[in-house]
Amino acid sequence: MLTIENINQYYGQSHILWDMSLDLKEGACGCLLGRNGVGKTTLLKCITGLLPVKTGRILLDGKDITRQSTENRARGGIGYVPQGREIFPLLTVEENLRISLGARKDRARSVPSHIYQLFPVLKEMRNRRGGDLSGGQQQQLAIGRALVLDPKLLILDEPTEGIQPNIVRDIGQVIRKLNDEMGLTVLLVEQKLPFARKTADDFYIMVRGQRVADGPIGDLSDDLVKRYLSV
Repeated sequence: MLTIENINQYYGQSHILWDMSLDLKEGACGCLLGRNGVGKTTLLKCITGLLPVKTGRILLDGKDITRQSTENRARGGIGYVPQGREIFPLLTVEENLRISLGARKDRARSVPSHIYQLFPVLKEMRNRRGGDLSGGQQQQLAIGRALVLDPKLLILDEPTEGIQPNIVRDIGQVIRKLNDEMGLTVLLVEQKLPFARKTADDFYIMVRGQRVADGPIGDLSDDLVKRYLSV
């Protein structure tokens, strides 16, 4: 589904991603793990086209998208929920969701009903301004907005950051439902190990812009956690 081959990326003279490679299976949930500053968000931005890559390739379903614009990647099936959510606070919930309709291939004019089924609170508050929602509700809105695109790949950057436990649980259940029932492929960055272990199928650990370990989530041992993730 998603293949990243030897990506290198720089900020000025700083080399951020070093020959980074990753292979995410279709219909799976993969979790990027690593201490702060190792390049996880940079990698997500490269996948979505928000940052260019110096060398290497990004393939989606075998198609090279390395030089495609962010807009074309969204139309091609990549939904992205950035860290911090970045909803439009002065627009209503419904208006926030409708923004993504323009990138759908089927030219749908209304928000798909399954978005409200996944997140009932959004239906209840669809006429409320996004800025009036709680942090957890805004995260659900951001995920819903990405899903309106009808993506084949959903990318989430720290979806549980600053979220109350009950909504963290709900988000985990939605991700598993998207995987198990809808066949959606998910790539997420996550700091909470219990959430990652419960939600993800596979893990990828990054250190200084490189992948140093990966495998089924059940193989995420205490030794790996101590060596690469403990602060």
